[in-house]
Amino acid sequence: MKGIYALIIYVSKEKNVIVGSLGPLTFKRGFYVYVGSAQNNLERRITRHFDKSKRVFWHIDYLLKDGDAEIVNVLFKRASREEECRLALALSSSYEPIKGFGSSDCKCQSHLFRIDDYKGAEMFLRRFGLNHFKRMK
Repeated sequence: MKGIYALIIYVSKEKNVIVGSLGPLTFKRGFYVYVGSAQNNLERRITRHFDKSKRVFWHIDYLLKDGDAEIVNVLFKRASREEECRLALALSSSYEPIKGFGSSDCKCQSHLFRIDDYKGAEMFLRRFGLNHFKRMK
């Protein structure tokens, strides 16, 4: 299935991470939303993000590679890749973008956003048409 997804991530303590070509970034304790897409196998892409031993490839991999950042919720939608950028643009109007994160292949300001209201962000994503992803074990 093709589609877009949003990872809601909790960072348990402030951390400094070298994020590939972006260089060093500081992530404050709290919640973040990351927007991504998969044009072949959405379930496999989402499941990959839970694997702590994977090869680091995307910006999000740098943030998720240790125990200080945990995916706490995933929402998804069958959609084209363009919808990923529409969602990122919509999020940037309400939440703090982490400049350049996850957007090296598009013109978006960011695909990662710091959120101050978990439930509000989840409702925002639901209004955008995303639904909860049930992870297969």
